[in-house]
Amino acid sequence: MDKASVSTERTYNTGNTKVKLEKKASDKKKSFAERIEAILHPEPVEEPVVVAPRAVSNEMNIMGSPVATQEQCVRYLLKNNPHPLLNTSPEELVSYYYEEAALEGIRPDIAFAQALKETGFFSYGGTVVPAQNNYCGLGTTSATVKGAFFDSPRVGVRAHIQHLLAYASTKYPETPVVDPRYSLVRGVYGDDTLGQWQDLNGRWAVPGVGYGQSILDYYHAILNS
Repeated sequence: MDKASVSTERTYNTGNTKVKLEKKASDKKKSFAERIEAILHPEPVEEPVVVAPRAVSNEMNIMGSPVATQEQCVRYLLKNNPHPLLNTSPEELVSYYYEEAALEGIRPDIAFAQALKETGFFSYGGTVVPAQNNYCGLGTTSATVKGAFFDSPRVGVRAHIQHLLAYASTKYPETPVVDPRYSLVRGVYGDDTLGQWQDLNGRWAVPGVGYGQSILDYYHAILNS
């Protein structure tokens, strides 16, 4: 053992002994009664403060702020359909969703995911045709009923957002109502509003088993795009 290590050990032991001696001397100063009292009623040990993690917003809510970016929405669309049948650019359509949804407090990223599901990534092929600017099947009640026509892509997006608002809130839209079924939904459900996308099962789509969950699947794919 070299001199440096011996010196260090001695310094440590000397200090440690001093602490023990001081503690014993302190204990001797206490009376017998005080020592008994300390044993019977020890001083409470201060518990560590536990800070609960901040709760994150529930992604399943119909209303709320977006998580996915506009770029992610566009990228996911074009990945699945490089040539969507739209009367505007994909970038502009997505911007309409974010602008219109912000006015009403609806999640634009998940609303867009619903449009992807309803239109087959804007390839259509069903009852609705691209000229309708109808991105969520509004008014399409059967294979022979085409549903609503809207003058422009923005108006079509506005109608979609207003229809979601009709289910999710009693708040009247910030913009003039263009959803032809808005009053019908409000009249049927009144104060019975829906909070989450899964709640659309059996209401937006009938029977609609797993309808809301499938919309969230599209949304999660957007986040991963």
